[in-house]
Amino acid sequence: MRRSRNLIIAVAAAVILGGGGLIALGMQDDGEAGGILPTALTGRAASPTGPSADDKAKAAQRAKAERAKRAQQLDAALKQVAAQTPDFSVAVLDKRTGQAYAYQGTAKFDTASIVKAQILACELLKAQDADREPTAGEMALAKPMIQLSDNNATTELFQHLGGKSAVSRCNKRLGLTQTVVNTAWGLTRTTATDQVKLLNKLVDARGPLDADSRRTAFSLMNTVDDTQDWGVPAIVKAGETATVKNGWDTRSADGGLWAVNTIGRVTSPDGKVNVSVAVLSHNNPTMDDGIALVEKVAKLTRQYLKY
Repeated sequence: MRRSRNLIIAVAAAVILGGGGLIALGMQDDGEAGGILPTALTGRAASPTGPSADDKAKAAQRAKAERAKRAQQLDAALKQVAAQTPDFSVAVLDKRTGQAYAYQGTAKFDTASIVKAQILACELLKAQDADREPTAGEMALAKPMIQLSDNNATTELFQHLGGKSAVSRCNKRLGLTQTVVNTAWGLTRTTATDQVKLLNKLVDARGPLDADSRRTAFSLMNTVDDTQDWGVPAIVKAGETATVKNGWDTRSADGGLWAVNTIGRVTSPDGKVNVSVAVLSHNNPTMDDGIALVEKVAKLTRQYLKY
């Protein structure tokens, strides 16, 4: 985002899109040591090369227990927030450790504009199915839809895809089992758990999106307009990269209160950070209140889960 855009061009040349995330560095061939006789010929036992299997198992158990402890602490912190604020939910998926965390992760919320990431994925799949790249016309709609959150472009692209029925079918390919598409796309209902599934599909080499599609999604969600640069980017540290799609809208059914959502990913060049985050909320008095809430919740996940 603002802190990482100056790295986009350099990083793009080194990006490897795969199941382990958008960036994987440090892969290199081991050199061969010449002139060393096999142990069988020297009669000497091989030197230990690392921890034993038992040591590794114990270390894994300790790490798992530590992650569970941190999740419990985060639960307690979020309950304190929930006692004083409107409804919210959050889900986190750490691809490096495999830890999945959710607080009210299956509670349904209106998507507002975060559904645009879902529509983008479906458009990219449509192009793949036709064995072609997205057309210039499709990209002319996809870019403002993601970078500027343009509603008119979204409506046109949604209709181009085939509307509710087509996007609902696409959801099955994306593994979204808790998302119900609405003809009025902004009223689509989803969960934080489903949203981190979507974010994962945008970077998973084993998923339905091919490398070009994953690269396109990353490029658009990494270069949103400055006015969209809030939510998940608030937890990014120096040197890290974020992707984001935010959503916000007032709801007459909620007395004019605000639904404010943020979804995105945070990665680091060394691969130590490779995380998807989704925070959904509604009944916020103002949009600014909603932004403050989702950023506070996202920051708490980083503080306690220590990713």
